[in-house]
Amino acid sequence: MKAKNFQNKGWSGLILFTSSATLICCALPILLVSIGLGAVSAALFANFPFLETLALHKNWLFFGAGLLLALSAWFIYRPGRTCPSDPELARQCAQADKASKWVLLIAGIIWLIGFSAAYLALPIMNIYDNFVIN
Repeated sequence: MKAKNFQNKGWSGLILFTSSATLICCALPILLVSIGLGAVSAALFANFPFLETLALHKNWLFFGAGLLLALSAWFIYRPGRTCPSDPELARQCAQADKASKWVLLIAGIIWLIGFSAAYLALPIMNIYDNFVIN
């Protein structure tokens, strides 16, 4: 039973890591520049070179994180999924299921924020600027 719990924790950690990476690579620099802290963003990229690598490969990063989120959603909500009949194991299964759903929700929100900042913020701003100027 312990090996199964460890695997579930590893899966949840991987999902949170990839969705958080999308937030760090794309949403954080845009937020810093938007509030006038462009120098801080530049210093972050200068001191942490992996941020540039993440930003250069953001399409793959978002695709991979989205795929992991979709797979985890399927694992959590797949048909025919049952808990054991033993009361103690059933209780543990229900707790793990509840925790998995929370992790999935948090990771999904993080992914959506990163996706919005990376792919939707600039086009929406351009549409708004064209509407206001004209």
